[in-house]
Amino acid sequence: MAWVVIVVIAKGLKLERYGFEIKAYSLTYKNKNVNSALLKMLSRTKRGIRVFADVSVVAGFIMMGFAFWFLINNVSNFFVAQNEFSELTVLIPGVTLTSSASITYFLLSIPIVLVIHEGAHGIVAALEKIKIKTGGFAIFIAMFAGFVEPDEEEFGKAKKISKLRVIGAGATSNVIFAFALGAILLTNPFFAMVLPEPLLSTFYDLPEGVLVLSIIENSGAEKAGLMANDIITSINDIRIFSAVDFPSLSPGEIANVSVLRDGQPLNFDVEITPAQDDPERGLIGIMRDNTFAYKPVMNFIEWNDPNVSMFLLWLWMISFFIGIINMLPLPILDGGKFIHTIIDKRISDSAVNGVMWGIYAFTFVLFGLNIALSYMKSGWFTI
Repeated sequence: MAWVVIVVIAKGLKLERYGFEIKAYSLTYKNKNVNSALLKMLSRTKRGIRVFADVSVVAGFIMMGFAFWFLINNVSNFFVAQNEFSELTVLIPGVTLTSSASITYFLLSIPIVLVIHEGAHGIVAALEKIKIKTGGFAIFIAMFAGFVEPDEEEFGKAKKISKLRVIGAGATSNVIFAFALGAILLTNPFFAMVLPEPLLSTFYDLPEGVLVLSIIENSGAEKAGLMANDIITSINDIRIFSAVDFPSLSPGEIANVSVLRDGQPLNFDVEITPAQDDPERGLIGIMRDNTFAYKPVMNFIEWNDPNVSMFLLWLWMISFFIGIINMLPLPILDGGKFIHTIIDKRISDSAVNGVMWGIYAFTFVLFGLNIALSYMKSGWFTI
């Protein structure tokens, strides 16, 4: 419905006159003045951009290696350490993004991330004297893309190192931006939700656990002996610091719940009961304190608006993961162009195509397996 409204408005305003191309399934904007703007920017920052361009080549290899390590390690965790398995999904508004707040944060973050990504491609291309014909963005119903379009002839004639600098610049800019934003967010309690150890315990004072406010009558928690004011410290050996750490539980399962009661550690075997609104969702049978208890060590910024905190957290997350995932060697991603540039001219064209399709197939299966295993673990989940 939103897409139909966008197309109708675009047609009504006759946006084709301003560089927009409108189709039933896409809306594309191209600007031919991008190259001159990039050259002006480059004239003021040439030395810094040169350093950034060189860093981008090294960073491209590091990000690609990290992406492969994460995906392979994650598949391994599903079979040998499922508590450490990270569930993955593709963020698509209206499909996997269903919360109005999540969709809003996503839609606000994507343009910023794309401008940074494509701007970095463009300015490094200008540094390497590769002309940018157009730049812009595209919307494919519920998917977003940004682009800079280099002169194909000039890009083809450029040195291999110049091509690698241009290709690696986009993802590198996203990750650098994420690191800079992350440094600021270390003063924000919300950022603790995504930080792994040992960073979490270094930059935050950790809570003891989650406070039990009350016990639901005739629940597994009441029958097991849990009481109000208990502090839940772990469930099935999963350390609990806040409400977001609670694992998914199935009705009929017996969960081992560890608590602190008046400072004394106690353990209870709790029968998980079904939720009234969703019989497939398991409940321990408590009303818990859902306030966020993490306290930043560097507490010099006062965060009063949770909406701002959540938006910046989404912006950090999207910037970081778009940068990392974009370096996977797949046909539509920078990683595919990066690998192709490295092996091009070293072997025959037919061999290059064979190697690339082999890499594409392996990467696609690995990426798809991570998503499929996520659905096997938790079913079709949305955010």
